[in-house]
Amino acid sequence: MAKKWIQKAKKRMEKKGTVGSFSKAAKRAGMSTSAFATKVLKKGSKYSAAMKKKANFAKNVGKSKR
Repeated sequence: MAKKWIQKAKKRMEKKGTVGSFSKAAKRAGMSTSAFATKVLKKGSKYSAAMKKKANFAKNVGKSKR
């Protein structure tokens, strides 16, 4: 059941062309995706609202893989 929302989200990201954009940003920062998501979500961070949404999504998807 949990996979269905992830599949729908992935289709929307593919349509927008944003698949992998958060991972690329994490790589540019020299961090893992999880560590970068934590940094972006930290209170008072300089990142945009869109980047914070991507970080939150990355955290949620990472939890569902366990």
